Amino acid sequence: MEHYLDNSATTKVCPEAAQAALKAMCEVYGNPSSTHTLGREAKKLLDSSRAAVAKAMGCTPAELVFTSCGSESDNWAIINGAEAMKRKGNHIISSVVEHDAVRKSLDELEKRGFEVTRLVPDDKGAVSPEAVKSALRPDTILVSLMLVNNETGAVTDINGISKLLKREKSQALLHTDAVQAFMKIPFSAKTLGADMISVSGHKIHAPKGIGALYIRKGLKLKPFIVGGAQEDGRRAGTEAMPQIAAFAAACEAVGNVKENAERMNSLRTLAAETLSAQIPELVLVPGGAPHILSISLPGWRSEVLMNYMEAKEIYVSKSSACKKGGRSHVLEALGYNSKVIDGAIRIGLSRFTTEEDITALCQALKEAHDTLAHS
Repeated sequence: MEHYLDNSATTKVCPEAAQAALKAMCEVYGNPSSTHTLGREAKKLLDSSRAAVAKAMGCTPAELVFTSCGSESDNWAIINGAEAMKRKGNHIISSVVEHDAVRKSLDELEKRGFEVTRLVPDDKGAVSPEAVKSALRPDTILVSLMLVNNETGAVTDINGISKLLKREKSQALLHTDAVQAFMKIPFSAKTLGADMISVSGHKIHAPKGIGALYIRKGLKLKPFIVGGAQEDGRRAGTEAMPQIAAFAAACEAVGNVKENAERMNSLRTLAAETLSAQIPELVLVPGGAPHILSISLPGWRSEVLMNYMEAKEIYVSKSSACKKGGRSHVLEALGYNSKVIDGAIRIGLSRFTTEEDITALCQALKEAHDTLAHS
């Protein structure tokens, strides 16, 4: 029996999303920009889908632009957000534990002459408002910090940082990569207070190839992809209607986000407590999100442990899937030694995760610990 626990890398498409995509491909297949009947039907589907995702995000439909993925949303927000503000300064605040889509966008901006301060998280893996305050300068034009860390699950107080920027009368735009937080922990664009929010569909049981960027009303952000006048002139290219419809359906299928979070958190706690009792050497990496559990078996190689579990149809990962097996820069930044980093495993839960999945995981890891030689 398969036990899929790599939901932070991607999720299985839910039936509602698959059906919505199929209908868009086979029935409502017109171009939303066309003026004939099929085009108007597609435009109606586009509008209703945007409204559904915007409702889940807690924003107006006009503030939501569809993208190809979370990485595109991050690139767009950071690079064009900084460029939009460059006449007012060139200083940016971020952290050393961001996703590569943010890190490499910042690298690009540094090549263009911007100055980036990368903050080190606290002992819980999050970046505090106080740390942002200490780095804030009159020429700070952008703050970009992820809401939920994709490797540890650490939760950063974006609302607190938003309030700080307002108290300090800072001109800085606030962006957050909320890819790992969207529909996993309760939040809305209004409660976060960010100017730009990146989300992705394939983390919430929609297909790969669809994301969105919330752009606060009144903020003028140049298009990242130029060409046609789609997305109200903000992103060129014919809208990916099957993925967009599926994204909307996945959002609507989630149900009560708070209840799902509580259920996932109880399973996460069960896994942490069971594994800690069974494996005394186990290291639990701090993290507050209900759906991500980062652990390490120092002295064991994560690849070996993963292969052992894969043979039992239990699927986890060692860090961000985007690294393709590379070492975790997040755990390095948090100060863990090489043995802890090399033995790290990330367990990703979803609303479909069961207690049976957790039991199978714990049994397999205990067997692996007892069976495999240190490498």
